[in-house]
Amino acid sequence: MGATVNDETLSRLKCSIIAGAANNQLQKETIHGKAVMDKGIIYAPDFMLNAGGVINCFAEVDGRTAEWAMEKAAQIYDTTTEIINGSKANNIPTYAIANKMAEDRIKGAI
Repeated sequence: MGATVNDETLSRLKCSIIAGAANNQLQKETIHGKAVMDKGIIYAPDFMLNAGGVINCFAEVDGRTAEWAMEKAAQIYDTTTEIINGSKANNIPTYAIANKMAEDRIKGAI
């Protein structure tokens, strides 16, 4: 279920992390992404947390080994840390850093 972080729910949140396992936890990224950051809540976008599934599917379709998939999936931790640290250091919401990083990777693959 998406858009669960919105104008109605934001004030009721009493958590330190939103780990978006479903799609699009933030109703409006630009508004709610900044708001959760301002509340001191770490937001981990769904596509970042679910990247292991995509990596595994790609490995199967492309004929890669399980070891290759595990090595790539192990990098999710470092990427997540980089996004969270970049957010804190530059006062930029995590969604914006994660989106930019994903867009840059896609551009590099084309």
